[in-house]
Amino acid sequence: MAYSELIKSFEKVRSYMKEFYIYGLKSREEYSKKSTRTYDNEKRRIEGYLSDHIRFKRDKSGKNVFISIDSKNARHNPFYKVWKAKSFTDSEITLHFILFDILKEKQDGIPISEILELIENDYLSAFEEPMQFDESTVRKKLTEYKKMGLIQAYKNGRTVIYTLEKEYPLDQYDDLLNFFSEIAPCGVIGSYILDKSDFNNSVFCFKHHYLTSALDSEVLCTLFEAISKKMSVTLQYQGRKYDVPAVCDLIPLKIFSSVSGGRQYLFAYNIHACRMRSYRIDFISHVTISNECHSFDTHLKQLNEAEKHIWGVSVNNMDKTEHVEFTIRTGEYEQYAAKRLYREKRCGTVEKTGDNTYTFSADVYDSAELVPWIRTFICRITHIEFSNKAVERQFLNDMKAMYRLYGIGGGEQ
Repeated sequence: MAYSELIKSFEKVRSYMKEFYIYGLKSREEYSKKSTRTYDNEKRRIEGYLSDHIRFKRDKSGKNVFISIDSKNARHNPFYKVWKAKSFTDSEITLHFILFDILKEKQDGIPISEILELIENDYLSAFEEPMQFDESTVRKKLTEYKKMGLIQAYKNGRTVIYTLEKEYPLDQYDDLLNFFSEIAPCGVIGSYILDKSDFNNSVFCFKHHYLTSALDSEVLCTLFEAISKKMSVTLQYQGRKYDVPAVCDLIPLKIFSSVSGGRQYLFAYNIHACRMRSYRIDFISHVTISNECHSFDTHLKQLNEAEKHIWGVSVNNMDKTEHVEFTIRTGEYEQYAAKRLYREKRCGTVEKTGDNTYTFSADVYDSAELVPWIRTFICRITHIEFSNKAVERQFLNDMKAMYRLYGIGGGEQ
């Protein structure tokens, strides 16, 4: 089969994008998931979309290819280009432009019988071997465009009349769309709308720009649709512990996005395991909407209650909570540390317990999730206590190991 830059299955190119950008530095010989021919084809596609960001490195293992993007300087997510290269046939693209040319001309609307007549007499008659478009094909394409919101259809008696959807001026929304397209889940929608705008120069730049979420847009869109309709889904989940993807039947409830790392998670009720779980969105593929779920509201209420004790994404043990408490002491001009404690406390509480001391406490399902955050207050912590003593011992042992590494004492008791 001849190489084509267009995409039939986005899931295939999505997996290669992850390998080249997130993991990177894999040579042709090291990539064993698919054949070398498939590797070469997908690499050429990616080079076509992201030619300005492709880098190479040679070592003794061979030539390694990876994607390098300075996210601070990326006003527009470059991964959106991949979504705009969908495969199509010659007849599909021909019919597309013919239909919109007709609808643009017939502003008052036109029935399908007249559309077919114009196609045959005005558009295809000049060709020696013209394409053939029967009524069923044209009707299906018009129905598809109506579902996408590109055209309108209304009845005049027993006849269906088709017109273009009303166009809206976009200039007044440029800043909104530029911000939405780079920040929101499924921001590629905003990127598509911006392509129709005359002004597409973003005034925004981002200190933390999480570009790879663009690759999960298709998965997210399907999950949002299932959540809005209160439907269950079947999906494949390729976790780190799985050699092959696991097939899961879930009731999707909420999407959580990390503002610190950009990672996105699905919180869902696992139908077969009868328990709540979180799933990394970038590990999910092949999502299909299944059945209406009558217990959706019950599970959503359960999750809303559980959020009072969820620090990160762990809901592995919802039968009991673990208590965490620590106190920090700030200097005379170090109120910024206390302000940060208030700002980042999430489901915990902060109490001022002295002139320059503040105590944080929380009851959570997994106290180990707090440890990386608590470490950022080291040198100010005067007291710390975990009800889960295994987590407390690990925290203190890590501190002792750090002291040994730097050759210093243990500080104040």
